[in-house]
Amino acid sequence: MEQKQYEYLADNPNVKVLPIMLTLIIGAFFAILNETLLNIALITLMDEFSITLPSVQWMATGFMLVMAVVIPISALLLQWFTTRQLFIGTMTVFTIGTIIAASAPSFAVLLTGRLFQAVGTGLLMPIIFNVFLLIYPPERRGKIMGLIGLVIMFAPAIGPTLSGVIVHYLGWRYLFILVIPFSLFSIAFSYKYLVNVSEVTKPKIDYVSLVFSTIGFGSLVYGFSSVGESANGFANPMVLLFIGTGVIGIVLFATRQFKLKEPVMDLRVFRYPMFTHAVLMFLIIIMAMFASEIILPIYMQGPLALTAATAGLILLPGSILNGIMSPFMGHLFDKFGPRVLMIPSSIVLSATMFMMSRLTIDTPIWMVVVSYILLMLTISAIMMPAETNGLNQLPKRLYPHGTAVMSTLQPVAGAIGVSIFISIMNARQLHFLEKSTTPTESATVNLALVAGVELVYFIAFAMSIVAVILSFSVYRAKPTEDVTESQV
Repeated sequence: MEQKQYEYLADNPNVKVLPIMLTLIIGAFFAILNETLLNIALITLMDEFSITLPSVQWMATGFMLVMAVVIPISALLLQWFTTRQLFIGTMTVFTIGTIIAASAPSFAVLLTGRLFQAVGTGLLMPIIFNVFLLIYPPERRGKIMGLIGLVIMFAPAIGPTLSGVIVHYLGWRYLFILVIPFSLFSIAFSYKYLVNVSEVTKPKIDYVSLVFSTIGFGSLVYGFSSVGESANGFANPMVLLFIGTGVIGIVLFATRQFKLKEPVMDLRVFRYPMFTHAVLMFLIIIMAMFASEIILPIYMQGPLALTAATAGLILLPGSILNGIMSPFMGHLFDKFGPRVLMIPSSIVLSATMFMMSRLTIDTPIWMVVVSYILLMLTISAIMMPAETNGLNQLPKRLYPHGTAVMSTLQPVAGAIGVSIFISIMNARQLHFLEKSTTPTESATVNLALVAGVELVYFIAFAMSIVAVILSFSVYRAKPTEDVTESQV
């Protein structure tokens, strides 16, 4: 009797996919948690190692920089190594970095450990996305990708709160020490249960592309991340030099990919309309999210005169609800498709952005809480369904490249979004203060900051209108196999 062939492991009753999922989710949770776990301890680290604010900010800037460099090569690595080899290797690098950081005698050693962690974190998400695409058929991916959304949103949400407690009662080293057992467990669990689900083709490595990618994405992220550290902002020649170098490097990298038979990152994924649609929606959502996660705490601790702890607690319900609702939104996506979710959600997102553009120094706290909850709920209904729908249209051979593109966009869009929004807010503040007759009074300073916040959210509102327009053109994407370029 001929043995039945299963295209997806989830359809094979002889394969236990639950242990595979648990392995990946555990690793992802602690790697992503690590991204925000250290933010609240930066002041503590400045005192511990007697360093300046620009120096300690490398814990965040360096992390994003390394992620931007390693993520674009993830598609290549996914074709060179088995799923098991790559996941265990990635988690091992992450664990080594965590151990180095936990035992660091100096800031230089601590930063080295942090950069090792960034390598592991940067490679982990493309691996997980690619594995889930290969395990589950398109009609069941929404709920599974929703689970990833839960991890992506819930881990950063509890990071600052959890780290505050750990630093206060145990000390900053325990931010790393407590992660080590879970990292080791993830490695051991994957060694026993994780099986290979991808095809190892070992394509030719184009080293010129790797150089262009490293220079391009690395310089771009560093340039935009340096805007806030510079007194002149975008007018700083070094900032412009790095941004310009980054743009040139990315253009050279992209141009070269279309000329190669085996590109490092196959940008032909953009010839699939729903993937391009998903990328545009993803960028808008990332920008809106960063506008709130960076600007809103500044507004609450400034004009509203709230403490950092209170501001964090105000943002916590929205972030937690976003994580909790992600699997539910994924289930609705599987059942009804993307339009049912994206059209009403993008409209609510736009209305929320407009409401937040009307913030004043007298805005009640409950309105801030409700606005942020609405924002995060709409993000859960748009981001992962859009990403899943876009990846669903790709043929299997392009899964590694699609996940690499999506994963690369996150640190790049994050760095660009933060720097642009902060610069816009600062410019509006300065313009307001220049026209004021009492620029040094605290009330005037608060009004100037509110004016900056209003402008940022109005721009975010304009971007959300684009999301509304895009939502009306979305349709349920179906897998496309062996499509020729003329057909796409």
